[in-house]
Amino acid sequence: MRKAWRQPGQVSDASGPPFERDTGPPRTRELAESLIAHAVRALQRGDQDILAQAVTELTAEPTPDHGPGPDGAPTPSSGSTLHSTPSGPQPDIRSEAGGGRGSAPGWRGLVDRVLLGRLEDGVAAAWQRGWQPADLARFTGRRLGRRHRRLAIDVIAAEMRAYSAVTVDEEWRRQLVELGAEVWWDSDRSFTRAWCNRDATDRGTLIMCALELSHLLGSLPRLARIGPPPGTVPNGRASTPRATGADQRMLGKVRALLAKAESTEFPEEAEALSTRAQELMARYSIDHALLAAETGMGSEPGGRRIPVDNPYDSPKAVLLTVVAEANRCRAVWHRELGFSTVLGFPSDLAAVEMLFTSLLVQATTAMVHTGTRTDARGKSRTRSFRHAFLNAYAARIGERLRGATGEATTRAAAEADGKDLLPVLAARDRAVEEAVDTMFPNLTRGRARAVSNYEGWVAGRAAADLASLNGRSEVTGG
Repeated sequence: MRKAWRQPGQVSDASGPPFERDTGPPRTRELAESLIAHAVRALQRGDQDILAQAVTELTAEPTPDHGPGPDGAPTPSSGSTLHSTPSGPQPDIRSEAGGGRGSAPGWRGLVDRVLLGRLEDGVAAAWQRGWQPADLARFTGRRLGRRHRRLAIDVIAAEMRAYSAVTVDEEWRRQLVELGAEVWWDSDRSFTRAWCNRDATDRGTLIMCALELSHLLGSLPRLARIGPPPGTVPNGRASTPRATGADQRMLGKVRALLAKAESTEFPEEAEALSTRAQELMARYSIDHALLAAETGMGSEPGGRRIPVDNPYDSPKAVLLTVVAEANRCRAVWHRELGFSTVLGFPSDLAAVEMLFTSLLVQATTAMVHTGTRTDARGKSRTRSFRHAFLNAYAARIGERLRGATGEATTRAAAEADGKDLLPVLAARDRAVEEAVDTMFPNLTRGRARAVSNYEGWVAGRAAADLASLNGRSEVTGG
């Protein structure tokens, strides 16, 4: 198992309200920016006192007893001290609570726009670091929670207004649709109020949520890029070729077979269904390989990131690895980020994601059905049992998948009408390996954690023998 700034296009007139980052007198805008920067740095240092004071300033109500200054800019209240530095005014937020707040009626709106702009910049920087919308939303939810994930999706929708639709890759558009990333608020000026109403929360909670999201965006690691970021001018060749009608029908049949395998109460039926699914997907991959070799118009290896969540993330990553390898792909596990990057040809990537998701459902159902475990002293052994169960399941599934793929390949070679299939498949394998070496030059190979529960291992292999790998022959009528 292997481990491992934006040039926006024109605003799309179909993507939502126009971008509204302006605004406010320079002195006041710098104060808002400074307070937000202080708050994010306080989060980074874990300084709760400064963070609380900064949030108080940012959420402050307008104070009518302080009028605008001589230049028309609102003046901070008396508790604040501004220090002139080469980078602009810096608020001394160690002063008494309540100091530093803007006193003009526009203070809150200005804070909202500055904070939203900072978040959008953070999302744009994430694209340049190799992140994609689904990755960012999933990682935010994993690290910070559901509310932060909802906010991240809305910020993604806001940031995507900066790009013409023709400069956004098809895979990105698919992810945006699946996330429901759309501009639903009337204008950026009303974003905070609308968001609080929708989420049934208060302004202070939202401001804190936004600051925590800004901190997370600023600390994202760089990922291997698996597709063009938005704003990239198309080069005439799609990174993710559009599936044909026949492809969609085939994938739909595979999904139906796997769904039936997940829902059936009869293990023998589930086994037959899953086996047919793997055979079908193997033949589907072979047909694509032969067509590409004949026409010279084949695609190149691409990538897809697939979640690998706790608990028991290690055996789940092993399961994804064996599914990927049986379908002529390679998986690289990013344990700390909660996903694996799977590299392969587009038709194979779709098969890997579908089959892994289905087998994981089947494994989890079988594992939970076995119940809990205790030792002779009454101490729980459920965790070690389930860890062993999933590791054994992955190992046995790998054996079965390789067998099903081998049988499909043998039959396809016999039916190839004189075409030499093996060199074609070998060339695709080399292309995938080269893509892995290029994108992950410093890969290390790890071993799964040792299994200490023999009962769980035996139960896991038994469950894998009953798992459904079905699909391909059902689609082809075989």
